[in-house]
Amino acid sequence: MSRIGKKGIAIPDKTEVTMTAGLFKAKGPKGTLERNFRPEISITVGDKEVTLAIAKETNLTKALWGTYASHVKNIIQGVTEGFEKKLILEGVGFKSKVNGNKLELALGFSHPVNVDIPEGLEVKAEKNNITVSGVDKGLVGSFTAKVRDLKKPEPYKGKGFRYHDEIIRRKQGKKSV
Repeated sequence: MSRIGKKGIAIPDKTEVTMTAGLFKAKGPKGTLERNFRPEISITVGDKEVTLAIAKETNLTKALWGTYASHVKNIIQGVTEGFEKKLILEGVGFKSKVNGNKLELALGFSHPVNVDIPEGLEVKAEKNNITVSGVDKGLVGSFTAKVRDLKKPEPYKGKGFRYHDEIIRRKQGKKSV
């Protein structure tokens, strides 16, 4: 049984939540999100709380119960507070800037790297700190992971993209005799 699925999810003030025909919608101060859910898990919207229950107990529904509870919680948190991830670009000559809906990066290659910013995300680049924020947790996480994959941090000097709370394990390098 899911410990996460058993708990009710509180609906904050200034947030409207509806569930109709498998479509869960949430509207808050930061924006709106909607998501389709399978009918095996019944999602009930009350006055101040959203509850989830299993219609028929199978291995699939037991697995989906906690997952759907996390999705609902993330949707409600996204429309009320939003999500934010920060990347730090380290390295001599590495630069980043936002130009329209593109993120322009100079990563030591022979050419600049341009990354399209998806709709619904706000990206800020100050010096070598990139901040990605939005209402959809999955979109924020996948975009920052995509940008980080362009130049992963290397273990000798630490050059490349790293998350602001990430610690890079450093290696010693060559020893001279």
